[in-house]
Amino acid sequence: MMGNSRKVFLFAAVVFAASSLFAQASRPDALKLYREGKYKESIEVCEAEIAARPENMDSYAVLCWALVANKQYAEAEQRATQARKINAADIRIMEILGEAKYYLGKNNEALAMFQRYVSNASETAGRLGTAYFYMGEIYVRQSKFEHADISFSAAVRYEPTYSAYWWTRLGYAREMTGDWKSAIVAYDKALAMNPSQYDATRGKTRCQSHL
Repeated sequence: MMGNSRKVFLFAAVVFAASSLFAQASRPDALKLYREGKYKESIEVCEAEIAARPENMDSYAVLCWALVANKQYAEAEQRATQARKINAADIRIMEILGEAKYYLGKNNEALAMFQRYVSNASETAGRLGTAYFYMGEIYVRQSKFEHADISFSAAVRYEPTYSAYWWTRLGYAREMTGDWKSAIVAYDKALAMNPSQYDATRGKTRCQSHL
């Protein structure tokens, strides 16, 4: 027969495992909070997770997403930079650091991070279209409209139904290069998705006046 000490040990192990599972089940889900738009709550959960496990890259990724969504761009840049010291190869951190730097007006630094992200991400990466969109916006800021056309075209290729605004920006980039017909194609795509997209309507009218 099994000794009493052995029985006690197994019972304790079962209780510990059950309590651990219960703790995990009852712990707030930072990613779920983020997706629900509860950014402050998500940030708090992530900070607690990182305090308990300082090298938890999943927590860093969600934390930085929530910080950017909550418009805490300087904090997002700081925390993403810290995360990259732990794991510089984490593509999620590359992308969100690019976003933080974009909103802080650090165009060249942001562009470098986005370029690193798209170079390392797979074709099915979740934020690939987003990265290309931000690259396009940076090129618009720099008046590099042909580069913007390429980036916006990639953005809508990866996420063709994401946003009428993205198609409008592609139309604008093409308009700025004088490619009126291709610009109209992009503006028409935007208007098909959202007929009230005013910038697309105005852009299309401007382009038609050149034909």
